[in-house]
Amino acid sequence: MQAILLAGGLGTRLQSVVNDRPKPMALIEGRPFMEYVVHELSRHGIRDIIFAVGYKGSMVEEYFGDGSCFGIRASYAYEEALLGTAGAIRNAAGFVTDDRVFVLNADTFYQIDYNRLLSLMDENNLDMTLVLREVLDVSRYGQAVLENSMLTGFNEKNQKAEPGTINGGIYLIKKALIDEIPEGKVSLENEMIPKWMEEKKRLGGFVNDGYFIDIGIPDDYFRFMDDVKNSVVIW
Repeated sequence: MQAILLAGGLGTRLQSVVNDRPKPMALIEGRPFMEYVVHELSRHGIRDIIFAVGYKGSMVEEYFGDGSCFGIRASYAYEEALLGTAGAIRNAAGFVTDDRVFVLNADTFYQIDYNRLLSLMDENNLDMTLVLREVLDVSRYGQAVLENSMLTGFNEKNQKAEPGTINGGIYLIKKALIDEIPEGKVSLENEMIPKWMEEKKRLGGFVNDGYFIDIGIPDDYFRFMDDVKNSVVIW
């Protein structure tokens, strides 16, 4: 199986502590954060990785090379300008050889059962499956809603400080759906998913309670460091 790792963002919120490299290449115990993500994918049998890179993307390619030292096959889709999440996926589509591909953010680490995404897609004939996660205060985010495993609400505003589910940022997308994304700067979350829902595309998913972290801010970056040191993260 293949996966697209979205690693093209600037990471401006983390630049106060990591300013010499792309955010996913921030060092954790001497290894780039993205190596932990790659290892997690490889552990689940996903070993054909397409790195969607932009800012200082050559640093990613210099580190991972052809991927053989990490037990993967690596390819690189470069962005000349920021393309947004959907635009980056579309830009990487030329390297996709399967009829479906996993997509995830390279600056988040989320432990999930990837086979569950595959099974759910097959059982429900989905165009895309996604992973949601529970939060204590959904008002801080855009709420995502599932009914009988089908996506019925996405990026919905909820003013109440109450528990709920939000997008976890891991997807399994059919290549035919990716081909519908226009070239250029396009958001998956704000443009394409709402559009596909209006068009009645079959989008579904499940809620996962596994370990999750986004190193977008210094506090969480340092927390991941501690979690690696304390063996909270499987390595």
